[in-house]
Amino acid sequence: MVSLPGMQHNDPSRSVGKIELFLGFLKIGLLGFGGVGPWVRHVIVEERRWLTDQEFAEILGAGQILPGPNTTNAAVFVGDRFQGPLGVLACLLGMMAMPLVIVTSLAVVYDRVASIPEVNAGLTGAAAAAAGLVLGTALKMIRNIRPGPVAWLVIAVGFAAVAVLGWPLVPVVIVLVLVAIGLAMLRRPA
Repeated sequence: MVSLPGMQHNDPSRSVGKIELFLGFLKIGLLGFGGVGPWVRHVIVEERRWLTDQEFAEILGAGQILPGPNTTNAAVFVGDRFQGPLGVLACLLGMMAMPLVIVTSLAVVYDRVASIPEVNAGLTGAAAAAAGLVLGTALKMIRNIRPGPVAWLVIAVGFAAVAVLGWPLVPVVIVLVLVAIGLAMLRRPA
């Protein structure tokens, strides 16, 4: 598995058991309607204190440039960090168990109520709430990490490229990561 800076595999100083990992990610999967990212941070950083904001930001950054959903990548990193391959399995099973049951059940129900206007209005409201959760999580992360002027520039350029210009997220993130690394290297004392 890949290790991130500051995160050691199976660090005994902060042990989290397989059942704890499963239950934590079960909660994440159960509550993560419309966007599981905010719940991942809430459970892992704020509620259970398995990781610091900095460690979570590193995982999220790595998840952005790796293939697959960010939250799946986060589950892999967290599971591996605390319990190795069995921890990865516990996190992934926990995160996917309830959504699988719920989505399958809702698909059956939705087939019967899809033409009702109130149902469509409710889904539109849920989508708006999910967007608000994502924005709120981003603001919490920025506040806790306290980016410097260069980081603010990278944040602004990334936001403009994706939200305003409509460029695809993954290439923008890759380019901005490379730019941030280059800027950090230029600022490092010789």
